[in-house]
Amino acid sequence: MNRIAKTALMAGAAWGALSTIALAQDAAPQQQANAVEDIVVTARRTEESAQTTPLAVTAFNAETLQRQGALQVTDLQGAVPNLNIVQGRGSSNSTNIYIRGVGQPDALQTFDPAVGVYVDDVYYSRIRGTQFDLLDLERIEVLRGPQGTLYGKNTIGGALKLVSRRPGQEFRARASAAYGSYDLIDIQGAVSGPITDTLAFGLSALHSQRGGYVTDPVTGAEYNDKNTTAVRGSLAWDPASNLRVDFAADWSRDDAGLTVGQATSNLYSILGVPIRNFPNPLPQYDFRTRVTPGLPNLTELSHWGGSLRVEWDLSDSLTLKSITGYRELETTDYIDFDATELSISEALVDVSQQQRSQEFQLTYDSGPLTAVAGVYYLREEVSSHQEAYANDLLGAAFANSPFTRTIDDALETTSKAAYANVSFAVSDQLRVSGGIRRTEEEKDYIRSTSTFYALLPAFNATYPFAPPVGEYDDTSLAASIDYQPDPDTLWYLRYSEGFKSGGFNGRANSIAESSEYDPETAESWEIGFKATRWDNRLRFNAAYFITDYRNFQARVSGTDIDPITKAPSPKLSILNAGGLSLSGLEIETVLVPIPGLQLDAQIGYLDADYTDFADAQFTAFGGSRAFQVPAFSPKWTARYGAQYEAILGDGSSITVGGAAKFRSRMALAVDNTILNTNVELPGMFQDDYWTYDARVVWSDPASRYTVGLYGQNLSDEVYKTDAQEFSTVGGIRTAYYGAPRTWMLKVSARY
Repeated sequence: MNRIAKTALMAGAAWGALSTIALAQDAAPQQQANAVEDIVVTARRTEESAQTTPLAVTAFNAETLQRQGALQVTDLQGAVPNLNIVQGRGSSNSTNIYIRGVGQPDALQTFDPAVGVYVDDVYYSRIRGTQFDLLDLERIEVLRGPQGTLYGKNTIGGALKLVSRRPGQEFRARASAAYGSYDLIDIQGAVSGPITDTLAFGLSALHSQRGGYVTDPVTGAEYNDKNTTAVRGSLAWDPASNLRVDFAADWSRDDAGLTVGQATSNLYSILGVPIRNFPNPLPQYDFRTRVTPGLPNLTELSHWGGSLRVEWDLSDSLTLKSITGYRELETTDYIDFDATELSISEALVDVSQQQRSQEFQLTYDSGPLTAVAGVYYLREEVSSHQEAYANDLLGAAFANSPFTRTIDDALETTSKAAYANVSFAVSDQLRVSGGIRRTEEEKDYIRSTSTFYALLPAFNATYPFAPPVGEYDDTSLAASIDYQPDPDTLWYLRYSEGFKSGGFNGRANSIAESSEYDPETAESWEIGFKATRWDNRLRFNAAYFITDYRNFQARVSGTDIDPITKAPSPKLSILNAGGLSLSGLEIETVLVPIPGLQLDAQIGYLDADYTDFADAQFTAFGGSRAFQVPAFSPKWTARYGAQYEAILGDGSSITVGGAAKFRSRMALAVDNTILNTNVELPGMFQDDYWTYDARVVWSDPASRYTVGLYGQNLSDEVYKTDAQEFSTVGGIRTAYYGAPRTWMLKVSARY
């Protein structure tokens, strides 16, 4: 870690220590308007203050998101300790989410996420379609650590919850328009209000587009752009005082160009003959990349669905909820894996996905007892057609023969679960909680792989694969005890479990690679402290955790012998490689020292190591690669922010704010050393870096109109966010980069 980074982090630690000391001090009362705002969350499926919830949860309300100029969920990067949330590799519509070193970055349709994404309590099964624009939200909640009891499968790392604003009996309208770098145009609007005394409606829409960050220096084509349109409608019906019905439907379309990166290693033919060499070290990335001529500049997504939520108060203490969801997703993605004009590895990935879910939940809240119990059902059908092009991979030895491989597959998933969680107040200060969830799941998978060699048409072949139905089950437990010595202080100890389902390798090039892999599991201990002082002017939250992560599913590269060409053939396997030991500390603090001035900091420390990582290819290390660095697990993440609101003479206000964000050295791929060596691949790592954001926002006296100027990455830092490691496919190791310096001018109005 460089000296500047160390100095800044020491300053952050000192800031945290000073805040802790301040907790014990008394101060004169201040007006509530100058206090830190509290947010009510549903992290435990019942409404409670974030400050009295005994788990690590970070929440953002709509005002906070708007004030910071956040447009997409990836704009949360840096604002939550030990959270990595970036656009997925090679895709404009998927999101790579890691929490506390646990995640799943591959958008392939057979790979389940490790962080659950929920919109209005409806689970999204794929990481495709989760690159959300922030449209008319009430809040976002980020739950850190395993959430296996209340949220179920594929929340082994945590959960990301988006909660939409419910229309009510008061008419409300807002609109905004923004223009910025790379011809950014972002237009949003929302309106809601009563239809009758018991029925209210809501309608919101957006269109967001900008030019590409990346340019082909020869053709002038632009990549890594944005072009999204979305519409959402909702109805809120309250036919009786004890009955609430909410219906929502949404549609979105993403019509962007390719998402491309930078080749970081020399490229070779299938026989190991060099076909493209690069300088070592690579020059600084300048957002210029060659792309294979003729490859369509296209990534498309259509995504729509609906939800129906019914809440019926059976009594003053007992509520029955029904949550019904349906979603459909269609994508067409072209991907240039090698990021050159050569055809070493390009692909078309067409995906069609449908899911139906139903949850019944019973909530009891009376006296010292609060309980939540329910049953859950999910049925998902996802199919894909893939075409891989590798005309230059065969090389001169095969007369540069055109080569295409196709994969057609279909996966049907049925998941059933039952759960219960109980909290009991032993006294006014002490509360104990426990939870259990039983999940049973089946996956029915079938695929067909075909190879087409122009040079050897007689050897073109199709390989079907239809394994037995995969069956997976899990029982997850959770327990916590929390103590409030006073209403503004909470201590808690929490134990939680989670699991990620097993499955089948949809990226396999042969039947042998298509073997089934087992589920992952995690056990985590967390001790936390939450406190509010100085008449709500100071908030200090801290959590320390230890996680034992077992049966880690790792996608690794290898080499086989092609049955047709008899040449070395890439092998992309999924291993249940072993385990990870994860531990760390998280601090979140907000201070309002004087009226109008707010200081905040979010600091995360993560110690991530493999306890074992079995891979027979690493013979030089006894069949183990446990020495490697776990992916997306930086030791430090930190954000330091400040804003000041000045009231002008006419009652209007000017708010000036900014943030400095730090992320320490991080591996960007599971495979990050040369095969069978401990020599690290520089292109698969991102060194320490800082980014800086700032904003100036004017608001009229009634806070109806605002004009804001926002700047992101003001130092124009060049940094990687993700990487693609296909080293056995011609030596491909491609890095993807974050956005360069950008600015945005935004005008908003609300009624």
